[in-house]
Amino acid sequence: MSPIGIFGGTFDPVHYGHLRPALEMQQDLNLSEVRFIPCRIPPHKTKPKASVEHRLAMLQLALEGLEGMCVDQRELQREGISYMVDTLTSLRQELGERPICLILGMDAFAGIHRWHRWRDLLRLAHLVVASRPGSEVPLRGVPGDLLQHFSTRQPRRLLEKPSGVVLLHPVTQLDISATQTRKLAAKSGDLRFLMPEKVRNYIEQHRLYLS
Repeated sequence: MSPIGIFGGTFDPVHYGHLRPALEMQQDLNLSEVRFIPCRIPPHKTKPKASVEHRLAMLQLALEGLEGMCVDQRELQREGISYMVDTLTSLRQELGERPICLILGMDAFAGIHRWHRWRDLLRLAHLVVASRPGSEVPLRGVPGDLLQHFSTRQPRRLLEKPSGVVLLHPVTQLDISATQTRKLAAKSGDLRFLMPEKVRNYIEQHRLYLS
């Protein structure tokens, strides 16, 4: 059974810094699909600037026509804080023994010990960490321990069991952030080439993020 990729976040707004790594993961690791899961209430961030409805609409526009990429709305439909461990639990119940790959950025992985019930994450999924050129790999604390005991350099290991492996996977460096795009939009700056045109047009049409 081909692995399923899971990519969570606020996507406030979605941009190429989200989309390009997800595409590379999908192709390089032979993921049957990548599910983008926008969160309702992020545990570790301030409240998203755009509403749930706007963030969902932008994400749907960004993924339109992309084979093997889709939006999963389960966190938006669930009340309370959007804990990834709850999302993975529900996915595991649906997918049985199919491998699940939770796609993370290096910054998120470095702070994994601050996640709710972080010890359960590897029981439920593999952790696939996007490693960009020059990014510092955490070798101490909880992330270092996870790498020492569960890491692999072999993507095929993702197929051998449903969960429990940590894989650092190189992706193209795109220095784009949602904070950067919001600040640019706030002063009516030019958002071209930072995100799909449909998303840029949506932001301008609905006057999102303006000061």
